[in-house]
Amino acid sequence: MHERWTEIRRGAGYLLTVFAAALALLAVFPLLLIAVLAAGLPGPLGETADWHRRLAARFLGVAVDAAPPATRRAEPPLGLAAAWRQRMRSPENRRHLRWLPRALVTGLVGGLGAVLFLGMAVGGVLMAPVRPVFDLESSFGDIGLASVPLDLGQSLLGAALCWWVLPRMARWHAEVCLSALEPTDEERLAERVGELTESRAGVLDAHGAELRRIERDLHDGAQARLVAIALRLGVAREQLPEDDDRLATLLREAHEGAEEAMTELRDVIRTIYPPILADRGLDGAVTAVAARSAVPTEVDLDELGELSPAVSAAAYFIVTESLTNAAKHSGATHARVRLTRAADRLLVEVTDDGIGGVDETRGTGVIGIRRRAAALDGSVLVSSPTGGPTAITVELPCGS
Repeated sequence: MHERWTEIRRGAGYLLTVFAAALALLAVFPLLLIAVLAAGLPGPLGETADWHRRLAARFLGVAVDAAPPATRRAEPPLGLAAAWRQRMRSPENRRHLRWLPRALVTGLVGGLGAVLFLGMAVGGVLMAPVRPVFDLESSFGDIGLASVPLDLGQSLLGAALCWWVLPRMARWHAEVCLSALEPTDEERLAERVGELTESRAGVLDAHGAELRRIERDLHDGAQARLVAIALRLGVAREQLPEDDDRLATLLREAHEGAEEAMTELRDVIRTIYPPILADRGLDGAVTAVAARSAVPTEVDLDELGELSPAVSAAAYFIVTESLTNAAKHSGATHARVRLTRAADRLLVEVTDDGIGGVDETRGTGVIGIRRRAAALDGSVLVSSPTGGPTAITVELPCGS
């Protein structure tokens, strides 16, 4: 019994609260409609929806995830129409739009029902004692005692409605509110995929920064020491007496070993993070690769804008590997490299006039290109019919 009265009290308080909130929303609904049409969803509506979500969850005694933080990643400037479409495509904003009409309808219906039921239950009890005093219109001197049973019956009906219907109505409103504001399984999956994509981009950026740090340390540290050692060994060889053949042989071998180590270290540095990419950017690095290529190569570069180190490195190595493959396997006499950027996608195209017939199962280097693109969630399209030409097209995401 006590638990039932607690449910009635909590349900009545909940419904009266959402009724007042629905009246407030209804009062400002024209302003909300104008704000939605003009600039997407305003921030206060999201805060109101989140407040209703927490209120419904607390009433039902269920746990809900905390609202996402208000901070967002920096986005490139957009036009008014594009910004409006982007905001309206947001899953969170779509949930708010889905919730708003339901909140108005269920809040008004539930609140009016609570007011009616409570009014019937309390009003009949309050009116029964004073009805005979104020009812002076009865005939034959009757002072209105016949109205007392009607008041008591109304009170009993209101009490029954409060007992059976009011808690169910409050629960119905809370469940409707949560169903509209809680993300669906598909939305949760999409949000999780977005979080993983963003975290992977952060890992790749951190990885690229670490590679650049290692490259600088090797270039400025180990390589500089090897150069100094090689120079000292060269000076020692020049100052060594000609008749000391054994020592001369040892110095010569040490000198040659130091130079070979420098050559290997330079190769390692170029595979870690090419210094030319750090010094001249992707445009200059690709131009330099094309100039050194064994196949005469034409370069076509559009305005690429600012690219992350991971994307720049992937594009550079894709171009390098493609031109190396063309020189080794295709017998091409001409190649063309084209880099373009469309919104958040970087397009890398490498074509040659060779014999074609690329077979990825025979180690032609395309597998490495695919792996580099896959690491950034990119795509690779290879067109290489027998007799040529060969075209490798790679799309890499390069959004902020």
